[in-house]
Amino acid sequence: MAKQVQLVLTPEQAASPELYEKLFAQKAGVKQNDIVRFQIVSKSIDARRYPVKVNMSVRIYTDMKENDYMIEPFAANDVSLAEEIIIVGAGPAGLFAALTLIEAGKKPIIIERGKRVGERKRDVAAISTKHIVDPDSNYAFGEGGAGTFSDGKLYTRSKKRGDLHRIYELLYLHGAQEEILYESQPHIGSDVLAQVVVNIRQTILDAGGQILFRQKVEDLLVEGNDLKGVKLADGRTLRSKHVILATGHSARDVYEMLQRRGVMVEAKGFAMGVRLEHPQELINQIQYHSKTPDPHLPPATYKLVQQVQDRGVYSFCMCPGGFIVPAATANDQLVVNGMSASKRNAYFANSGMVVELRPEDIPGVDEDPLAGMKYQEHWEKIAYQNGGSGQIAPAQGMADFVNGRISPDMPENSYFPGIISSPMHFWMPENISDRLRDAFKAFGKKMKGFLTNDALVIGLESRTSSPVRIYRDKDKLCSFPFENLYPTGEGGGYAGGIVSSALDGVRIAKKILE
Repeated sequence: MAKQVQLVLTPEQAASPELYEKLFAQKAGVKQNDIVRFQIVSKSIDARRYPVKVNMSVRIYTDMKENDYMIEPFAANDVSLAEEIIIVGAGPAGLFAALTLIEAGKKPIIIERGKRVGERKRDVAAISTKHIVDPDSNYAFGEGGAGTFSDGKLYTRSKKRGDLHRIYELLYLHGAQEEILYESQPHIGSDVLAQVVVNIRQTILDAGGQILFRQKVEDLLVEGNDLKGVKLADGRTLRSKHVILATGHSARDVYEMLQRRGVMVEAKGFAMGVRLEHPQELINQIQYHSKTPDPHLPPATYKLVQQVQDRGVYSFCMCPGGFIVPAATANDQLVVNGMSASKRNAYFANSGMVVELRPEDIPGVDEDPLAGMKYQEHWEKIAYQNGGSGQIAPAQGMADFVNGRISPDMPENSYFPGIISSPMHFWMPENISDRLRDAFKAFGKKMKGFLTNDALVIGLESRTSSPVRIYRDKDKLCSFPFENLYPTGEGGGYAGGIVSSALDGVRIAKKILE
C-alpha cells in the first residue's frame, strides 16, 4: 500500500534524507524498515516570511509491486520503413513531436539549420571570445533550439494543454535530474540539458528516424495549390504528406518566406527590455529576509510584475546563480539572454526585465504583420551601435538608469564579451525606458535593496517571444492556405518556453495522427 504525507520542514531537514525520511515515517505511522520506496511528490519553498520553510509531500510505499511506481518507458517502435513526416526545427516542439510520432509508428525527418550540440558549443563560445556570430549556429539556432543553452527552466502555465508530467518524465528518462519530477520550479541547467538533447537525438535515430543538420529550409514545395514538402538551400527537395513547422521565434527568414508563399501570418504581442543583474548574495538576503540565510537553501529567485501606463512590466527568465550570454543571430545585432548551470552556483543572479508591447504599439503594423519582427531587429542594431566593438554590450547602473545619469564605473558582471557604459535611458525607446524606470522604483519598494547601482541593466533583451503568429485553424491546427502545414511552438506563436513548446509539438503530432 501507499500513503501520501505532507510536512512543513526547516531547510536543513528538507536537505537531509536521513532527517526527513524519519519524520515522514513517523507522520505516516509506519516503521522505516517497512518502507519499500520513498517517493517525493512535491517540494516548494515558502519564503514569504522569516524563517523560511519548505513544504514537502511524499508517497510512502510499504507493500507495492515494483511496476506500480515505475515510470512508463518510452515506446520506441522501429519506424525506419514507416510513413515519413517532415519536421522543420530540432527544438523542444520538433523533438517532442518526433517522439510522439515514433510511439505511433511514424518516421520523423527533422531538418535543422544549425549544428549538433557538440559543434554548436564551439560556435556559442566563439561569440564570447571572438565576437563572431554564425547566423545558423548560435544561442537561438541548433540542436535543441534556443532552450539548450538558456538555462533549462521548465516552468509553464500550459498545464491544461497536455500531459505536462509526461514531458518531465521523458526528459528524466533521457538524463535530466529526478528533481524535475517534483520540484515546484523544475530546472535542468544548461550543462545537463545539452546531454539530454543528445540522448533524445539518439532515441530518434535508434528508432529509425532521421535528422538532417546544417540544412536550411529555403522554401515550401508547392505543386499547383498543394503543399508537397520543402525545398532545402542546397537545392534538394523532400516530400511528405505533412510538414510540421517548429522553427523557433528567431527564424525571421522563415516568416518572410511564408509571407511570400501566401501563408497567413499576423502580428502578436511580445515584450522588450533589458537584462538586470544583481549579486546573488544580495537577492538571497532580500528574498530570505536575512543577512545570513540558511546555507541549506538554494539560490533565491524572484518574480516581479508591475502595471505602468497600461502595460505590464515584468521579470522574465530569472536565472539565479547564472550568467548573461550574447544571443544575437547576426553580427550587427546586440541581444542578451540568461542561463544557469544545474548547480546554480555562480556569483550573479540575472533576469529579463521587459515591457509588454501590443501590436498597436508597433509602427507600421497595420500594413505589415511582420512590423514587430522588424521593430525588434531595428532596436537590436541600435543596441549594437551603442555597445563596444563586436558583442560588447551597452550597460548602466540600475539606479543611474532610473535617475537618468551616466554610469562612470561598472561593477563586476557575468557577461563574458564585456560591457561598456552607455546612457541606455536616453537611446532606448521611450515607451520602454520610461516604464522600466517606474517599474524599477516600484520593485525597489517591494524588495528593499533591490534598486541599487550594485545591479546592472544590460541591453538588449528582445527575444522573449515571437512577434509573429502563423495562423492555424483552431480545430485542425493547420495553416491557411495549406491544410498539411502545421505551425507549432514558439515560432508558430503558440508557446513560450521549453515545456509549452514540447506540449504544443505533442499536440500537433497527435492531430496529424488522427
